[in-house]
Parts: sequence; structure tokens; C-alpha cells
Amino acid sequence: MKQFDASPADDNGKPTTQAHGAQTGRAGMPVDVDYGEFVQVIEDYAIFVLDATGRIVSWNAGAQKLKGYAPHEIIGEHFSRFYTAEAMARGWPAYELQQASLAGRFEDEGWRVRKDGTMFWANVVITAIRNKAGILTGFAKVTRDLTAQREHLEALRQSEERFRLLVDSVKDYAIFMLDPDGYVISWNAGAARIKGYTREDIVGRHFSTFYPLEDVAAGKPVRELAIARELGHVEDEGWRVRKDGTTFWANVNITAVYDETRRLRGFAKVTRDLTERRQREELERSGERMRQFLATLAHELRNPLAPVRNALGVMQLETGVSPTLARSRDLIDRQVTHLTRLVDDLLDVGRIMSNKVELRLGRVDLAEVVARGVEAARPFTDAHKQRVVHHLPDDPINVRGDMTRLVQVLQNLLHNASKFSPVDSTISVAGRIDHQMAVLEVRDSGCGIPLRSLDRIFELFAQEKGSQSGGEGGLGIGLTLCKSLVEMHGGSIIASSEGPGRGSTFTFSLPLSASPASATDNEAGAGKAEVPPLRILLVDDNRDSADSLAMLLELKGHEVRIAYEGEQALEVAPRFVPHLAVIDIAMPKMDGYATIAALRKMPALADTLFAAMTGFGHSSDRERTREAGFHAHLVKPVELALFDNLLDQAEARRGNNPAV
Repeated sequence: MKQFDASPADDNGKPTTQAHGAQTGRAGMPVDVDYGEFVQVIEDYAIFVLDATGRIVSWNAGAQKLKGYAPHEIIGEHFSRFYTAEAMARGWPAYELQQASLAGRFEDEGWRVRKDGTMFWANVVITAIRNKAGILTGFAKVTRDLTAQREHLEALRQSEERFRLLVDSVKDYAIFMLDPDGYVISWNAGAARIKGYTREDIVGRHFSTFYPLEDVAAGKPVRELAIARELGHVEDEGWRVRKDGTTFWANVNITAVYDETRRLRGFAKVTRDLTERRQREELERSGERMRQFLATLAHELRNPLAPVRNALGVMQLETGVSPTLARSRDLIDRQVTHLTRLVDDLLDVGRIMSNKVELRLGRVDLAEVVARGVEAARPFTDAHKQRVVHHLPDDPINVRGDMTRLVQVLQNLLHNASKFSPVDSTISVAGRIDHQMAVLEVRDSGCGIPLRSLDRIFELFAQEKGSQSGGEGGLGIGLTLCKSLVEMHGGSIIASSEGPGRGSTFTFSLPLSASPASATDNEAGAGKAEVPPLRILLVDDNRDSADSLAMLLELKGHEVRIAYEGEQALEVAPRFVPHLAVIDIAMPKMDGYATIAALRKMPALADTLFAAMTGFGHSSDRERTREAGFHAHLVKPVELALFDNLLDQAEARRGNNPAV
């Protein structure tokens, strides 16, 4: 086959054939080059020559490899057979030759067709060939297969498009780009939602628009871009400004974007609205401060309650008091008990809401719960001139529960009924046994509960505003607490109402007690043997509390010494050698922990029972006193029964060592 080189045609317009040609190489040395062989062996490019009409006159190995035709199959054929039907229909092959003839060269990319009908994406360069007279003699055509590159670029384009669509559709994050000077050049849906600007509003404006004036004046936006430029990334949290002037707490990430030459192209900025999280964290901090306040408040309330409880103990040991004084004493005793338990609740509100209140279970007569609950509610029912009537079966209804907590439930229900009922109305309490459950029902004729609220009335802080009691409010925790306490007893509580203005009914049910009453349940320790006299040391800086407790213990026959501060206890204890030492924790100068540390070093007190007395009763407080060496933890005000148990322990300890 005749080989054509790229040299000009002869004067007659025919391409010259040249098997070998002499060229001058380096240093003027002649170099023989066989251009035909050189072109023929190239396989990565289809290189062939067309005559002036577009028919193929040469064909190299690359052309055969790329297009699938052998030389004898294609030489003499028109080059248009490599084009798609669509390109043929619009006359594209002829247009390419026309443009190459006019401009000397034409380059194009498009689909081309192989012998087997498959297509590939080609880069095509057509160069016009003219003789010395400038007459067109043909065309040199070089074709490259760019299918793989095109697929890669198309995949990259689609990936970038998907990423752009993804970014544009994200609504929870503001994602946008800044140019190197900090001007906004892109804007997604999340940015529009969080910041309030549309794309038309903000593109082209400086990103400092989002910062409070004081931050702009302090140079914060410029400083953040400088840090991102130097370190590649900067993160910040702070207030940002929306289009309407409102502020939100934002987490901001700014990342510098560089091209392949390390030239700064701009900054990618991602902003999250963390206002709700900040508010939640602030609420948690406020809640923690409130818990600390309530714990301190509970401790301070327990200090005056302690001498009241001790004085009541003294009064209960007195005989021959009048019935009126006895009733008054017992009423005070019950109310102090309720107040004490409420103070316990203040110590850890979270414990109540988490159903972590410890129940002191025993056999409880429902009639006693009703009697105490009605009496406890009397202050606010009397204030509204309301009557509480109760109906109970003649036979006792016994449940196993915590008397104080069940009274608290009924008291809260009566308080709720009173608050939402008119003056001079009647509230009824009825008890019965239904399906092996003890049932108590509190019914009022007050403002009622809308149907929509029946499901949420027991939620924390839920309040109905339909009270007829002159706008009397509350915290909205009473019914939540009732539900928690009833469910802790294995029962349930429901609310019902026929609608606004038609009253409400709260019904709670409890499992019946399966065991008969024990002497302990019914007699509360009656007939229990008295503890022989003990030596007891009281260490407390609250003189009323110490003096009243000493009076109570002395009436029970014990020998008592008082130390009003820790240093004094260190002087009294070695001489007195107490069987029991009750030590207040929160004392000035030398607190209870320092006091017991010093006392336990005294050999003479090796058999002394040490009890901590404090206003704090959380499990962590008990653990701390145990680790300090205390044998018992008493929470003010201490119930008389707990003191009796403590005296029993001290006597048992002495019994193990009769020498003391």
C-alpha cells in the first residue's frame, strides 16, 4: 500500500509519496525518517488521509484499532460512514470539511460509529492539505477515543450536580459559599430558612451582615476569615442575626477552599441553629441551680422542724393532759409529719418525677387515709366554706401502702377539687371494693374538665384555666405527683368529667392488702420493752434542737450530755464515754465530719455508736456519712420511732461488750 506523508503536494495537486525522506537533525546531521512507517505503527490515535472529496486514501494501525476496519475494507470509502445518522441528517461531515478548508483546521467532539455499530466519543482534528499553489488536495484527520474521559467527566458532573442538589435541598443547615473577600456567592434552602434571606436578597452581600453590630465593630468576621485562611478551618459559636433582626445561637464552621495551584477560591460556610440546644442547656443549668436552692431550703426548713418534732415527743410522753390539748398535740404531730415529708420532696424534685420516692410500706386502713386527708385539706376547704363528706363501707378496707403518701394523694385531690369548685359547695369522698381493688373517688361540682384535657391533666405543669376560685394558681405538679405515687403503689388513677361547668371526678384504685394486720402495723410498737438507760452525747450548734432532743431522751430515762460545737465534743466525749453520739453535720468552725474523725481516734470511744444528724437525705449524703465512719444517718426532723430504733442499736452494741 502506498504511504502518504504530511509534506505538501506536488505542483499537479497530487500528494507526494516518499518512502524515505532526508531531514536535518541535531548539529546539522542528516536523519532519515520513514514517515509512513512512523504513522502506521501509532495505535493510540486514528491517523488517516482523505482526498478532497472526503474519501479515505490511507489508514494506520490506530485507525483500525479504534474503528474496527481493516485497510482493504475502508480505503476508498467516504469518511461519513463513521458518523451517526443524526449527524448525517444535518450534513455534519460536509460541514467539517468545509470549515477545515476555509480555516485550514477544524476540531470537534462528538459521537462516532465503529464497524460493529457501537459508538465512542471522539475528539477529531481535520487539517486541510494544499499544494504549493494553494490548491486543496485533501485532508489529514486525527481521531482520539475520549469515551473513558467523557464518562469520567460526566460522572463527575453528575456527582457535582447531585451534591449541588443535595446541598440546595438541605434545610437544617445553612450551607453557602463566600468569595475570597467574604461576599456570598451561593445560598441553599437551609440558609434561607435559618437566616430568612432569599438567594436574591443575599448573594453579593458581605457575610458580616449575619453578625451583631458589636461583633462587626470588633472585627470578628474579618478575623474569622483570616484564621480560616491561615489554618484552613475555623469553628465558632455565638449569636447571629436573621433578616428580621431576631438573633439565634449558631454553630459556625468556615473552611478555606483552594484550587489545585493553592490559590484561594473562597470559603465554604456551614451554620447550624443551636438556639433550642442552648435553651435546653440553660434550663438544665437553671434546674441544677434550683435543685441546689431547694436542697439548701430543705436543710434550712429542717432545722426549725427538728426542735418542733422533739418538743412533740416530750408532749407525747406527758400523761394527764386534757383532751383538747391531746387533740391539738396530735394534730400538730400529723401536720409536722406532712410538712417533714414535703420538705423531703423539696430536696430532690427530680426524684419525685422519676418515681424514685422511697415508700414506707405497712398495712393501711383506707378509713384512716380519708380521715387524715380530709383533715389535712381542711385549711383550704374551710377557706372556701366548702364541706367534705365521705362515704365508706362499714367493714375496713385495708391496703399495703405508705400512709403519709396516700394521705398526700388524697390531700392533693381535695385541694384540686376545692380550688376549682365554687364557694359553699360540697366535695364528696367515696370508698368501695371493686374487682379486688380498693377504690377511692373524689367528686366535686366545680368547673369541670374539657374532654380534650382529660388525657393531659396528669402531665407535669398542666393547668386548666377554668377555675372559679378567683384566679388561684399553682405549680401544676399536684396531679402529676398523685399519679406517680398511686402507680408506685401498684394502682392507677383516672379523671372524668361530663364537661365544663359539670364537675370532675378523680378515681384511684389500689391493690387490697393480702396479709392480716400485725402487732407492729396496728400498735406501732406498743408494749415494746424500754431500752435501759444509755449515755448519749448530742453535738449540735442549734441549741433549740439539742435542748429539746435532750429533754426527750432524759424523759425516757437516758443520761444526756450536750456539746454545742465540735471542739466542745472533743472535751466532753473522753470523760463521758457515750454509748451513742448524735452529731450534727453542718456546724460552723468544726463540722460533723471533722468531729467524728477526731472522736474515732479516741480509744475510749471504740464501742460508741455514731449517728449523723443532718438536713440532707439524698443517697449521696448517706454514702458520704457512711464513708466518714457514721453507723447511722438521721434526717431532721427525726421521727421518734427512728430514735427508738437507734437506741436499740446502741443497747445491742453495749450488750456485745458488757464492760461499757
